[in-house]
Amino acid sequence: MESKTSEFGALAEKYASEFLQSRNYTILALNYRKPWGEIDVIAEKEGVLVFVEVKANSKEITGFEPELRVNKEKLKRIVRAARTYLTDKRCGPDQEWQIDILSLTLDKARHVAKIKHFKNIDA
Repeated sequence: MESKTSEFGALAEKYASEFLQSRNYTILALNYRKPWGEIDVIAEKEGVLVFVEVKANSKEITGFEPELRVNKEKLKRIVRAARTYLTDKRCGPDQEWQIDILSLTLDKARHVAKIKHFKNIDA
């Protein structure tokens, strides 16, 4: 049985994937895990690989926005996992890639999500 937290996370990732697909991203993988890090969504758009961190809240609270939970340590782990993915998939050194954050505030009762997309985050 899934915990409420993992169920919420899965719902957030579903909304995130749908959001990206509606903007012409191709979803390549979900929940790419390595011991040193995880990537929630791996997508591609116009030849650029996009490693997406999904953060979500169930309520909108000023000062506690989901994207604020992505700190430098988290970014380091994402970069390490992204580089491992690039190696695993034998991507060449010219492969363009970036890290994005999708911040969601979910209203489960109304089945809607407020989504903010932060592109090409510096690690």
